[in-house]
Amino acid sequence: MTSAIESIYTEFASQDDVVRVLKSDGSLDPRLDPGLSAEEAVYLYRHMLLTRLVDERLVTLQRQGRIGFHIGSLGEEATIIGSAFAMRKQDWLFPCYREFGAALLRGFPLQRYFDNMFGNANDPVKGRQMPDHYTCKEAHFGSVSSPIGTQITQAVGFAWAAKIQKHDVVVLSYFGEGATSSNEFHNGLNFAGVFRTPTVFFCRNNGWAISVPIERQTASRSFADKGEAYGVPGVRVDGNDIFAVIAVTREAVRRAAEGQGATLIEAITYRMGGHSTSDDPTRYRDKALLEPWSDRDPLGRLRGYLDRQGLFPEAEELKFRSEVDARLKEAVDVAEKTHAPALETLFDDVYASLPWHLEEQKAELLAGPRAPAPHH
Repeated sequence: MTSAIESIYTEFASQDDVVRVLKSDGSLDPRLDPGLSAEEAVYLYRHMLLTRLVDERLVTLQRQGRIGFHIGSLGEEATIIGSAFAMRKQDWLFPCYREFGAALLRGFPLQRYFDNMFGNANDPVKGRQMPDHYTCKEAHFGSVSSPIGTQITQAVGFAWAAKIQKHDVVVLSYFGEGATSSNEFHNGLNFAGVFRTPTVFFCRNNGWAISVPIERQTASRSFADKGEAYGVPGVRVDGNDIFAVIAVTREAVRRAAEGQGATLIEAITYRMGGHSTSDDPTRYRDKALLEPWSDRDPLGRLRGYLDRQGLFPEAEELKFRSEVDARLKEAVDVAEKTHAPALETLFDDVYASLPWHLEEQKAELLAGPRAPAPHH
């Protein structure tokens, strides 16, 4: 028997419509309700709130000159937390660079994340990457890389390998709508369509590819439509409705796990801040454009549901905010006091066994003169 959520893939394929579950009064559409428990709803709200509080703290640290860079997810928390929550434990995520909330949800330690922001000796990537470029194998979370769309073909390759080895693994790749103009998007979807790889292509349509608006990015009716040419079904979802994001992502995972191939999800949301702390959106975006999206804030909408259900009262939220504040202060303090990565780590993580010529170079480097003071 076809479920309501499964029928979305045909029902919405030819309509200018978007999957929604959470209503304006805080109730849910029973036809598409993913059936979360009260505990799960509160858990998701706490993680969304944590993600926003971390964002705010890191922007402050960057403005103070204590870290060099941050890419936030203000206004996009439901797309990231909801999709990550819908994945199974054995599944893998290949991130863009805005999904630190998903990494934390899946077990990436908060301290290790802050270590990455400061590039210290405990940074998972040993200070080799700029801030917000991290990885966590234990959380099944791939490495962030800056080139647009790189992670799309990586995710498809990982999914193809899992299929060949008959492993029950589904791989989700995050990217923005700007990445649909990259070579990797076309290569990835074409390969996934031909070989029916267990891949979920998760496009966060947040309205802007840095300063390029949607209307200058594509002439297609939607980004979900782009999957049709590759034999990959597409579905559009309200990215600020965490219940809808979970329902649609779960269905995509089910299809992939059952051998039905990939799905392209277009999550419609809005980037409420700049592309990064290096970006000034007021130079290209009218502030009036933010007003309607402020009313659709994903945290506020989930808060409305919790209030309707009598869950997570204001006193509990205030206590949680206080606890998060203390955790963040401690994480920053530890990260700032941790020394820089050792010089010899430059040679780590490339080869299982270091070749003789790199052993010689390493010895020469360590025996050579040192600068009188660290370079900044």
